[in-house]
Amino acid sequence: MAMSVGESDEEIISTINTTPLVDVMLVLLIIFLITIPVVTTSIKVDLPKEKNVVRETKPENVIISVDKGGKIFLYDTPIKNSNDLFERMKKFAVMKPQPEVQIRGDGASDFEAVGRVMYAVQRSGITKVGFITEPTN
Repeated sequence: MAMSVGESDEEIISTINTTPLVDVMLVLLIIFLITIPVVTTSIKVDLPKEKNVVRETKPENVIISVDKGGKIFLYDTPIKNSNDLFERMKKFAVMKPQPEVQIRGDGASDFEAVGRVMYAVQRSGITKVGFITEPTN
Protein backbone atom coordinates (compact mmCIF):
# COMPACT_ATOMS: atom_id res chain seq x y z
CA MET A 1 0.00 0.00 0.00
CA ALA A 2 1.17 3.42 -0.82
CA MET A 3 0.75 6.28 1.40
CA SER A 4 0.68 9.90 0.38
CA VAL A 5 2.68 12.19 2.58
CA GLY A 6 2.79 15.81 1.45
CA GLU A 7 1.85 17.23 -1.93
CA SER A 8 -0.55 15.41 -4.18
CA ASP A 9 0.25 14.61 -7.82
CA GLU A 10 -3.04 16.12 -8.94
CA GLU A 11 -2.32 19.82 -8.92
CA ILE A 12 -4.74 22.25 -10.54
CA ILE A 13 -3.36 23.55 -13.83
CA SER A 14 -4.40 27.17 -14.20
CA THR A 15 -3.06 27.76 -17.78
CA ILE A 16 -4.97 26.97 -20.97
CA ASN A 17 -3.26 24.70 -23.49
CA THR A 18 -3.71 26.53 -26.84
CA THR A 19 -1.92 23.98 -29.02
CA PRO A 20 -5.11 22.09 -30.02
CA LEU A 21 -6.83 25.41 -30.78
CA VAL A 22 -3.98 26.50 -33.08
CA ASP A 23 -4.03 23.10 -34.80
CA VAL A 24 -7.76 23.36 -35.49
CA MET A 25 -7.42 26.92 -36.80
CA LEU A 26 -4.60 25.94 -39.18
CA VAL A 27 -6.68 23.06 -40.53
CA LEU A 28 -9.65 25.42 -41.10
CA LEU A 29 -7.38 27.94 -42.82
CA ILE A 30 -6.06 25.28 -45.19
CA ILE A 31 -9.60 24.10 -45.97
CA PHE A 32 -10.71 27.67 -46.78
CA LEU A 33 -7.66 28.31 -48.97
CA ILE A 34 -8.38 25.18 -50.96
CA THR A 35 -12.13 25.73 -51.40
CA ILE A 36 -12.19 29.49 -52.21
CA PRO A 37 -10.75 29.16 -55.78
CA VAL A 38 -13.26 26.41 -56.53
CA VAL A 39 -16.15 28.59 -55.40
CA THR A 40 -15.08 31.66 -57.39
CA THR A 41 -14.67 29.81 -60.72
CA SER A 42 -17.74 27.62 -60.54
CA ILE A 43 -19.74 29.69 -63.07
CA LYS A 44 -19.70 28.15 -66.54
CA VAL A 45 -18.61 30.76 -69.09
CA ASP A 46 -17.60 30.22 -72.70
CA LEU A 47 -14.49 32.36 -73.11
CA PRO A 48 -13.59 33.66 -76.57
CA LYS A 49 -10.98 31.71 -78.48
CA GLU A 50 -7.97 33.42 -80.00
CA LYS A 51 -7.82 33.25 -83.76
CA ASN A 52 -5.11 34.43 -86.10
CA VAL A 53 -7.11 35.37 -89.15
CA VAL A 54 -5.22 36.30 -92.27
CA ARG A 55 -6.87 39.40 -93.68
CA GLU A 56 -6.78 40.04 -97.35
CA THR A 57 -6.18 43.51 -98.66
CA LYS A 58 -9.17 44.60 -100.70
CA PRO A 59 -8.79 47.12 -103.50
CA GLU A 60 -11.03 49.59 -101.67
CA ASN A 61 -8.81 49.58 -98.54
CA VAL A 62 -6.64 52.65 -98.01
CA ILE A 63 -3.07 51.74 -97.10
CA ILE A 64 -0.93 54.30 -95.29
CA SER A 65 2.72 53.46 -94.63
CA VAL A 66 5.13 55.10 -92.20
CA ASP A 67 8.83 54.32 -92.71
CA LYS A 68 11.46 54.35 -89.98
CA GLY A 69 12.34 57.95 -90.80
CA GLY A 70 8.75 59.04 -90.11
CA LYS A 71 7.84 59.71 -93.76
CA ILE A 72 4.21 59.09 -94.65
CA PHE A 73 3.08 57.29 -97.82
CA LEU A 74 -0.47 56.94 -99.15
CA TYR A 75 -0.26 53.71 -101.10
CA ASP A 76 3.13 54.39 -102.76
CA THR A 77 2.80 58.19 -103.00
CA PRO A 78 4.82 60.27 -100.52
CA ILE A 79 2.77 62.70 -98.42
CA LYS A 80 4.24 66.05 -97.32
CA ASN A 81 2.83 66.15 -93.79
CA SER A 82 -0.13 65.08 -91.68
CA ASN A 83 -2.23 68.07 -92.82
CA ASP A 84 -1.88 66.94 -96.43
CA LEU A 85 -2.86 63.44 -95.33
CA PHE A 86 -5.91 64.88 -93.52
CA GLU A 87 -7.07 66.65 -96.69
CA ARG A 88 -6.72 63.45 -98.72
CA MET A 89 -8.49 61.35 -96.07
CA LYS A 90 -11.54 63.67 -96.18
CA LYS A 91 -12.13 62.43 -99.74
CA PHE A 92 -12.18 58.81 -98.54
CA ALA A 93 -14.37 59.64 -95.53
CA VAL A 94 -17.34 60.70 -97.68
CA MET A 95 -17.39 57.45 -99.68
CA LYS A 96 -20.28 55.02 -99.13
CA PRO A 97 -19.39 52.48 -97.81
CA GLN A 98 -16.45 54.00 -96.07
CA PRO A 99 -13.17 52.19 -96.85
CA GLU A 100 -10.99 50.69 -94.14
CA VAL A 101 -7.69 52.44 -93.47
CA GLN A 102 -4.78 50.09 -92.86
CA ILE A 103 -1.68 51.61 -91.28
CA ARG A 104 1.68 49.97 -91.91
CA GLY A 105 4.11 51.40 -89.39
CA ASP A 106 7.78 50.45 -89.39
CA GLY A 107 8.82 48.82 -86.12
CA ALA A 108 11.82 51.14 -85.85
CA SER A 109 9.80 54.33 -86.45
CA ASP A 110 8.87 56.75 -83.71
CA PHE A 111 5.41 56.35 -82.25
CA GLU A 112 4.87 60.06 -82.84
CA ALA A 113 4.83 59.59 -86.63
CA VAL A 114 2.24 56.81 -86.42
CA GLY A 115 0.28 58.87 -83.89
CA ARG A 116 0.12 61.81 -86.31
CA VAL A 117 -1.25 59.48 -89.00
CA MET A 118 -3.85 58.09 -86.59
CA TYR A 119 -4.87 61.61 -85.56
CA ALA A 120 -5.25 62.77 -89.19
CA VAL A 121 -7.37 59.71 -90.02
CA GLN A 122 -9.53 60.22 -86.93
CA ARG A 123 -10.07 63.93 -87.66
CA SER A 124 -11.18 63.15 -91.21
CA GLY A 125 -14.04 61.02 -89.88
CA ILE A 126 -12.93 57.54 -90.91
CA THR A 127 -14.13 54.94 -88.43
CA LYS A 128 -12.46 51.72 -89.61
CA VAL A 129 -8.75 51.80 -88.84
CA GLY A 130 -6.47 48.78 -88.58
CA PHE A 131 -2.76 48.04 -88.24
CA ILE A 132 -0.85 45.69 -90.52
CA THR A 133 1.60 43.41 -88.72
CA GLU A 134 3.68 40.46 -89.74
CA PRO A 135 2.61 37.10 -88.31
CA THR A 136 4.93 35.42 -85.87
CA ASN A 137 6.34 32.07 -86.89
